[in-house]
Amino acid sequence: MATYKGIQGFTIQNLSADPSNPIEGQVWYNSTSNVWKVGELTTAGAWATSNNMNTARSVLAGAGTQTAGLAFGGGSPTTTGATEEYDGNSWTNSNSMNTARRGLANAGTQTAALAGGGFTGTVNSGATEEYDGNSWANSNPLNTVRRFLTGCGTQTAGLAFGGYTTVDVGATEEYGGISWTSNPTGLNTVRNTLGGCGTQTAALAIGGAPLTAATEEYNGATWASSNPLNTARNGMGAAGIQTAALAFGGNTGSNTGATEEYDGNSWTSNPTGLNTARFVLGGCGTQTSALGFGGETTVQVANTEEWTGAGAPVTKTITVS
Repeated sequence: MATYKGIQGFTIQNLSADPSNPIEGQVWYNSTSNVWKVGELTTAGAWATSNNMNTARSVLAGAGTQTAGLAFGGGSPTTTGATEEYDGNSWTNSNSMNTARRGLANAGTQTAALAGGGFTGTVNSGATEEYDGNSWANSNPLNTVRRFLTGCGTQTAGLAFGGYTTVDVGATEEYGGISWTSNPTGLNTVRNTLGGCGTQTAALAIGGAPLTAATEEYNGATWASSNPLNTARNGMGAAGIQTAALAFGGNTGSNTGATEEYDGNSWTSNPTGLNTARFVLGGCGTQTSALGFGGETTVQVANTEEWTGAGAPVTKTITVS
């Protein structure tokens, strides 16, 4: 007679907490909640509501992962430098940015983040700050002062692109950990309030205003146009890398929760969008494990949602009747 260990290759465990990354078919007993559980792979991605941010705001920036996220800046509705850290369940306030602003570029992780540019509420800013997991330190400013830009990469190898000065721009700058270097070749489609993800040498620019579905890939030197989004929009959240990206939410003329996945060539619409349709929200994480937070419906919101992509492991409770 076949046994569970013989079939699956491991035994049923008695655990006080669910494993963070269950294997498909893994069964365990959760001694804290006193239930049997099983790991299975999702067949379609879905958003799940989590705990709200402490400060409701829009046009904010994000960095990190779904279980170690960072939110900073934004409008609440007044411009703020508020910084919050997410642990996979709830948000904790940290030290504020030195320059309060909204519509800024973002890069990095929860313990090593980068902020550049933005709008103070009265003027565009080129201010650049680095976060060490506790506080922000000023660095050298952007060469092109602007707002409503985006960014990606790491704290020591960041990328900022697009935005608005007095007109829309395609300006692209690379950060080396001390200062910014302008690339003479900017975006092919100049725009603001766009989405961005990836690395300094493999970035993705997504959508933007004026309303566009344009998608471009950056190779560390130039931008190349790729296949457009299925839903043209601006102010969307973004997560992932150039070959496995996620775009969610935004504004098409009205707010949307539309979620699309990019495979390095084209976008595929997911049948399930955000639970709260909104735009100018923050995002971070990966294509299969993303975080969306804040944004605007008709007012600034603090809503937080976690994305589990198709093929990602999830935990299900075994019910016995």
